[in-house]
Amino acid sequence: MLVSGRRRWLTALLQAQRWPFQPSRDMRLVQFRAPHLTGPHLGLESGNGGGVINLSAFDPTLPKTMIEFLGQGEAALSVAKRALAAQLPVLPRSEVTFLAPVTRPDKVVCVGMNYVDHCKEQNVPVPKEPIIFSKFSSSIVGPYDEVVLPPESQEVDWEVELAVIIGKKGKHVKATDAMAHVAGFTVAHDVSARDWQMRRNGKQWLLGKTFDTFCPLGPALVTKDSVADPHDLKICCRVNGEVVQSSNTNQMVFKTEELIAWVSQFVTLFPGDVILTGTPPGVGVFRKPPVFLKKGDEVQCEIEELGVIVNKVV
Repeated sequence: MLVSGRRRWLTALLQAQRWPFQPSRDMRLVQFRAPHLTGPHLGLESGNGGGVINLSAFDPTLPKTMIEFLGQGEAALSVAKRALAAQLPVLPRSEVTFLAPVTRPDKVVCVGMNYVDHCKEQNVPVPKEPIIFSKFSSSIVGPYDEVVLPPESQEVDWEVELAVIIGKKGKHVKATDAMAHVAGFTVAHDVSARDWQMRRNGKQWLLGKTFDTFCPLGPALVTKDSVADPHDLKICCRVNGEVVQSSNTNQMVFKTEELIAWVSQFVTLFPGDVILTGTPPGVGVFRKPPVFLKKGDEVQCEIEELGVIVNKVV
């Protein structure tokens, strides 16, 4: 699987040349495994598509998981910033296995119908309030892991999404204060079983959204200060190399600040919580005729400045 993961990553980079990502000193936090290390580790991706700096090698007292790291707030981030500036050895990308930047968060909050152009695609009015649903955290997999087609569904579909990762606990957060609660952003694939979302389970969306492997995330948590404007990023999905979704996050109906203010009325947000902010048009279910994922397909979800995730369908 590691070899196929490397191949998918190389394919994605070759096909992503239209968005010329350049290595940078931006803060790109990752969770990874390596053969010579025990268990998962925290690291820094040395630029989009680069190798990995092992943060534990810089400071062994740092937590080994992202949620614990985020829970330490600015103290942990300041250590990571020093590590980024220290010209440390970089593990070659081919020697590490990328995990999702966040695993087992307290919650995965999702937003439906949150792109103006996606609403037009369905010929439905733009929502006046955010439409909130969720995935269970057990659906999260890594950026190059496989998506498993469940035998219970015949209508599995793709959705590229911008994901917000919470960095600070909050309840009843004001929109003007919301970005202080954001750690950063990553790429998400909101895999969706349309038969279960739209017709089964009383048309409640949860089961159709939360099969195992239905939430690939990654490759990195890009900190908010490393993203010029999260609401002006190109966002794209390709299936077997063909562009199926292409839009911009400026089409979002409710921006990050509004979503955090809305959701935190109902629930307390904790460090590591993930908010999937909705998908642009081009999903399979609204094509004529509808198109769904099949065994052997490869899905690439890409967002400008954040990177690309590549998931083979099995």
